[in-house]
Amino acid sequence: MKTTLTPTSLLGAREALRRANTDFARVYPGESPRRQPVHVVYGGAHLFRAESARKLGNLALAALRDYAPDAAELAHGLGLPQRGRFAQRVYERVLDKLTREPVEDYRIDFEDGYGHRPDAEEDAHAVAAAKEMARGLALGTLPPFVGIRVKSFTEELFERASRTLDLFVTTLLEHSEGRLPPSFVVTLPKVTLPEQVAALARILEVLESAHGLTRGVLELELMVETPQALFDREGRLHLPALVAAGAGRCASVHLGLYDYTAALSVSAHAQSMLHPACDFLRDLVQVSLAGTGILLSDGATNVMPVPPHRKQGDTPLLPTQLRENSEAVQRVWQQTYRHIRHSLERGWYQGWDLHPAQFPVRYAAVYAFFLEGLDAATRRLKAFMEKAAQATLVGDVFDDAATGQGLLNFFLRGLGCGALQQDEVLAAGLTLEELRGRSFRAILESRRARPSGA
Repeated sequence: MKTTLTPTSLLGAREALRRANTDFARVYPGESPRRQPVHVVYGGAHLFRAESARKLGNLALAALRDYAPDAAELAHGLGLPQRGRFAQRVYERVLDKLTREPVEDYRIDFEDGYGHRPDAEEDAHAVAAAKEMARGLALGTLPPFVGIRVKSFTEELFERASRTLDLFVTTLLEHSEGRLPPSFVVTLPKVTLPEQVAALARILEVLESAHGLTRGVLELELMVETPQALFDREGRLHLPALVAAGAGRCASVHLGLYDYTAALSVSAHAQSMLHPACDFLRDLVQVSLAGTGILLSDGATNVMPVPPHRKQGDTPLLPTQLRENSEAVQRVWQQTYRHIRHSLERGWYQGWDLHPAQFPVRYAAVYAFFLEGLDAATRRLKAFMEKAAQATLVGDVFDDAATGQGLLNFFLRGLGCGALQQDEVLAAGLTLEELRGRSFRAILESRRARPSGA
């Protein structure tokens, strides 16, 4: 067939396009292949111990036992579907999770959860907490993800924040024989300027060099808690510049919803995870960082599931007091459940937990979310795979090529957090090797390359 264009005539356009596509792929590599924890637990640095995760898990189990001793009670308290064994499946997986791995991510906090203290006191707590982390690393008692949150890098607090970071990392490496916990991260709160992020990145680089660590192993995490983190003074989107200032170290961005809404002059009694200003923040952060591989975490419910009546000495609580305790905790659980579901439905798969009695609700909400979508996702992915990624219609749901990775991510996230079991994921027609690859495109290319009938 006759054509006009030749390789020579296309050369200029082709080279410019290749450079642009390569640069785009570097900036937007797609969703991170790393497991994302479903929550992060913040605890004051003065309270941290090597066994903190297990102790928090025991408290979470006690809350589950006291206020939802069986699946029916949990379903009633949270409004879970009770068809078939749905509530029972959720309950069993929550119980298993709290027993096996109650905390997925933990942040030793030197900021809001710690407060402002004399320098000598914070120095001592930084050293003590680092020694406890080293001990936890040796004992295998740390959560799979850990880190510290230092104070912000304002003029007033930079010296304090950088000294705490130095003391902590230096002491940790001294007492751990130079080892870091896997997925260790440093959280920088109340970020407003790229220079703040660049300063932290530079400090981490110096620490790596001084201690013989692999370059880039010390990652950072940004907290978006101010309107100034969203737009710069010229009105341009600010988040991409803040992330870029991390020089490749920025692994995640977390939201601080209550500082953010306070900065917008929202009254304290109206502040909530469901405030419209929070949805605007979520949407803008998602749009700014979509495709970059940066993991996103929502904020926390700030109403704690604490019973109004506490046992005094050996005197047991009255039946009316026990009932009031249960009703009070379950009211807060219902609110927390709505908040977490709201986040999940908007594509936010991680959030903060501030109290161990929040853990049962966190896992119940996440597990119910994935189990509710399991059957439909299994049918859709199987049909899609069987048609070699041609567009399919399963029931009244149309899927095209863009859906494949989304369906795969559903199973990866569900499996990673414990909501789904391996046999449930493999029922969608995937193999373990394909799952570990985490790429839908790679799965299709591999299957198309197989000999017919293989």
